[in-house]
Amino acid sequence: MDPLTITAASGLRARMESLDMLANNLANAGTTGFKADREFYDLYTGDADPDFISQLPLIDKPWIDFSQGTIVPTSNPLDIALSGTGFLTARGPNGALYTRNGSLKLSTAGVLQTKDGYPVLSTLNQAIQIDPSRAFDITSGGLVRQDGADIATLRIADFDDTGTLIKHSATYFQLANGQGKERPAAGVEVRQGNLESTNSGGPETAVRLIGVMRQFEMLQRAITLGGEMNRQAIEEVAKVS
Repeated sequence: MDPLTITAASGLRARMESLDMLANNLANAGTTGFKADREFYDLYTGDADPDFISQLPLIDKPWIDFSQGTIVPTSNPLDIALSGTGFLTARGPNGALYTRNGSLKLSTAGVLQTKDGYPVLSTLNQAIQIDPSRAFDITSGGLVRQDGADIATLRIADFDDTGTLIKHSATYFQLANGQGKERPAAGVEVRQGNLESTNSGGPETAVRLIGVMRQFEMLQRAITLGGEMNRQAIEEVAKVS
């Protein structure tokens, strides 16, 4: 394969991965607490042709952008947003799940749950029980109170290295293969009656998506051009022969 085609094909592969990431970010532009995926590019040296050493682009490591989204008031007491670093902790089917999506609900039995039905955990690693017939409040420190009595404190976790977290679904994370260690979040403020919007940046993502699509088309044309040049070269050689 000629150097032009090799380089263009490598670029196409990297652009395809970028398109997948950007499309997913755009699809979740309205998802509460969603954290955007980003890409880190690198170059590797290709030597498929001994007469041509090239540096080929690739996505070396995709990463999750944990920067905070905009906090939006909702006035719903079951909505909470975290201002600062940290995650709500829920009991998932295979262990602890961490999320920034504070759109909560109460089960018929009064168990505080995530939108998807996972019990929200307290600092005692227990589900939080609330009387659904009466009002309750959550302090900035995560203390759940009802009728003047303290019920539980939200287990808000943080990590020295968020790179040990992997996505479980759109808004949940879990530790990768037991890596990393959870610790109590410091300096985080709980805001009841608010939600954190996605940090994917819908308009910005759409612009980037268009740019990547144009780059993809240019690389396709480069491959087509390389094929045409090879064909013409073969035809010229055949004529001389």
